[in-house]
Amino acid sequence: MQQNINTYDFAGKKVIVRVDFNVPLNEKFEITDDTRIRAAVPTLKKVLEKGGALIIMSHLGRPKGPADKFSLKHILGRVEELLGVAVKFCPDCQKADEAAAELKMGEVLVLENLRFYAEEEGKPRGLAEDATDEEKKAAKAAVKESQKDFVKKLASYADCYINDAFGTAHRAHASTALIAKYFPNDKMFGYLMEGEIKAIDQVLGNPQKPVTAIIGGAKVSSKIGIIEHLFDVCDNMIIGGGMVYTFIKAQGGQIGESLCEDDQMPLALDILKKAEEKGVKIYLSKEVVIANDFAPDAESKICLNSEIPAGWQGMDAAPSTLKIWEEVLLNSKTILWNGPVGVFEFPAFAKGTNRIAEILAEATQKNGAFTLVGGGDSVAAVTQMGFAKKVSYVSTGGGAMLEALEGKVLPGIAAVRE
Repeated sequence: MQQNINTYDFAGKKVIVRVDFNVPLNEKFEITDDTRIRAAVPTLKKVLEKGGALIIMSHLGRPKGPADKFSLKHILGRVEELLGVAVKFCPDCQKADEAAAELKMGEVLVLENLRFYAEEEGKPRGLAEDATDEEKKAAKAAVKESQKDFVKKLASYADCYINDAFGTAHRAHASTALIAKYFPNDKMFGYLMEGEIKAIDQVLGNPQKPVTAIIGGAKVSSKIGIIEHLFDVCDNMIIGGGMVYTFIKAQGGQIGESLCEDDQMPLALDILKKAEEKGVKIYLSKEVVIANDFAPDAESKICLNSEIPAGWQGMDAAPSTLKIWEEVLLNSKTILWNGPVGVFEFPAFAKGTNRIAEILAEATQKNGAFTLVGGGDSVAAVTQMGFAKKVSYVSTGGGAMLEALEGKVLPGIAAVRE
């Protein structure tokens, strides 16, 4: 049975919390962005304030086994600073029996990187490149079998389980989907997970109309699931970024050297047809900023999206396009934004994406719209522009958010709700 973090009695209990501390580190092992750690602090402090002890588990990077550069020991100092208490560390998440047993209420123990073990992801490692299908099958079965002991060991350290790692909620991993069954009456979501679930429900569940989705990024193929699922709730859909040119070429336009997935052109036409059938108004970048090279200092000019000359490529949404989009967005009550509308990594071609961030802040602050922002570059834009607190919700989980918006059931959420 799922519990509520606000009403649960943590006094005298050891609580194992799955967080997402997968933060970027530089060559000196210094954290360059601690957003994910700070996002988990409210949940962690709640346990401590209510008289519990914390056992924190997370992954870091994609190690193929124990490796110093992926050790969670590098982030302990920042965790201590944010929690305001000393943090203990166990260098092996499967050998923390003694450390967990000695943990007193109000104390914090961080376990070493879960992904140092193949059992966390449930995938075999070290297979020879020429391994047969039979050998692969046997290796996978062996990992799945040993995974049972891996999960049981983690669960044995605590009295209660909290999942606050939305960024990995779409993965059926040991610490996100399997461990919950060991806490049938003592499992719950942390504040970050609750916030993410509530924000997505506010868009997909019963949103205030009109609803507008801004879908950007490079490829139609990576966003097809989200586009089609959102047709059931959207009134308007703004499609920007590199994926626009697949739609334009499919309709007979000239796109020069712009990014295009030729094999997805029939799908693009099908999307436009479905939108029309469902009464969703599609807005493509009508005028675009083009460049004569994919470079930050390339020569640029503005033209229609269907009249891009040879040797040139689409790089950003033009001011006239942004003006049209602005009117749509400022008349919307619910807005979802996922993906940049230009080549965000080049400042000269990040203007469209940054302008979207400004418009969403205005829609939220002045018009009372509910605005949900997710996806790396979209989040980077609102953060860099100083608008992270001026939109309704900024999602921390890229892949998890995408799958949720596609209507998929996320294993990490389902396990707690069961």
